[in-house]
Amino acid sequence: MKICVIGGGAAGMMAALTAAESGHSVLLLERQSRVGRKLLATGNGRCNLTNYNVSPAHYHGGAGFCDFALEQFDVGATLQYFASLGLLTVSESSGRVYPMSNMAGSVLDVLRYALERSGIDVRTNQVVTGIRKAPEGFAVHTETAAFSAQRIILAAGGGAGSKVGGVMDGYRLAKDLGHHRTALYPSLVQVKTDPTYPRALKGVKAECGIAICRGDQLIAHNRGEVLFTEYGVSGPAIFDLSRAVSTGGEGLSCVLNFFPDWSESEVLHWLGQRREAMAAHEASTLLTGSCHTRLGQMICKAAGFTNQKASTLTRTDLRRIAEQATHFTLLITGTCGFDQAQVTAGGLDTREFDPQTLQSRLVPGLYACGEVLDVDGDCGGYNLQWAWSSGRLAGKVL
Repeated sequence: MKICVIGGGAAGMMAALTAAESGHSVLLLERQSRVGRKLLATGNGRCNLTNYNVSPAHYHGGAGFCDFALEQFDVGATLQYFASLGLLTVSESSGRVYPMSNMAGSVLDVLRYALERSGIDVRTNQVVTGIRKAPEGFAVHTETAAFSAQRIILAAGGGAGSKVGGVMDGYRLAKDLGHHRTALYPSLVQVKTDPTYPRALKGVKAECGIAICRGDQLIAHNRGEVLFTEYGVSGPAIFDLSRAVSTGGEGLSCVLNFFPDWSESEVLHWLGQRREAMAAHEASTLLTGSCHTRLGQMICKAAGFTNQKASTLTRTDLRRIAEQATHFTLLITGTCGFDQAQVTAGGLDTREFDPQTLQSRLVPGLYACGEVLDVDGDCGGYNLQWAWSSGRLAGKVL
């Protein structure tokens, strides 16, 4: 059977390799000058290819849609598969798995060589402009050529990361065949806030508790490292909350707790001790030793104290500082866009696909996998695992 895979990213390459294993004739069309370009940018160039903590709880979008694919090709099977291709991996205490070389290129290279060994016809610089039903399957048109296939696997990715290959092609092609998509939002992306404090703290990192709130309502929460930027906050813990920000509408704030293991009363007691120890110094030195110097000064400034002597601070004054240290609030203005996002939240409506085959319920012979579907994962290798698992399932074409 002739299979055409549209998209040479992680999911597309896995789908093509799986289909070739079954003896099918496989054509892989990629719009970029090479396959796997986006893969090279993952994990800050290290390629966090999966996570030992993979479970449906780490995924969003179509409710329960990803479960079957993740069960059929789980983390263990994924690592065995890559080991068979020659890739050696290492893991971190967080569960994240990386190539032992610490180079994303190693993951791409073993996949490229596997494509060559499998005899898959890889055509790059092929922008697919249309797919239409034909008497014996499908006709696929690109800007420069036309191809025929009995089955189509749509693995064109999402709109995130346009600088490294993110496009809207997949949604358009599926729409032309009668499919629908949900609203699209940038996810795993930096959060923009009122820049007054972040701009002054640019480059400072802090381990803290993070809450996304609308007034007194808690929208989402997390804990981890936050990086202050010129326009807001970033870092892995922020990335995991960015989906809630993207989809949460207006009126949100980001509340940071720089003493996540302490109660506010414990912080207040400690500040009282610091007031005695730093009596001869300015109030802005109270937090010295507990966090980055600039951050400590900023917390005191936000509480309204800068040049006063620490010895002059009253208990009420210390309570104001404690409140800022545990509820440092930044008004959210949005997120960075798709260009800087690692993944797209939203995609093709999963109700229109069979979760046990990934075949379209509307167009027999059409399959979809990877980011083009309305499934997105948390930061930490979860999205690549979805690419491997869904690509593997879609590649077992019927």
